[in-house]
Amino acid sequence: MGWFLTELFTWWNGQTMGTRLYTRRKGQKVGTDEFGNTYYRTPDPDRTAGGFPERRWVIYNGYADSSTIPTGWHGWIHHRSELPPTQVSYAPRDWQKPHKPNGTGTAAAYRPKGSIVGADQRPRATGDYEAWTP
Repeated sequence: MGWFLTELFTWWNGQTMGTRLYTRRKGQKVGTDEFGNTYYRTPDPDRTAGGFPERRWVIYNGYADSSTIPTGWHGWIHHRSELPPTQVSYAPRDWQKPHKPNGTGTAAAYRPKGSIVGADQRPRATGDYEAWTP
């Protein structure tokens, strides 16, 4: 019963009930990536999917975070390549970094030097700056 309410009322936990029904009815599974995300497509002969001949979508494994889509799948889902990485031997380039989750709102968030929530103190002001005191 818990999964039913989760799919009915939240979109950030994998998929919604509408997505589940549409995927079951029209989706063709294309493949799964190393994070457990599953990719689907459906031919769209009327070209209503933004002008492309097919619709492509992903059902995330767990929390819906678009940064977990690997580079090969990213190119396919955005119609940059016709063939998915399961049909071609895709290897990431040397300069492509592995996935690191978005740390915003967590203890791993980026906090620059001088940030209010950062551990470092802001450097002392120099020049003509004088702090106001009432």
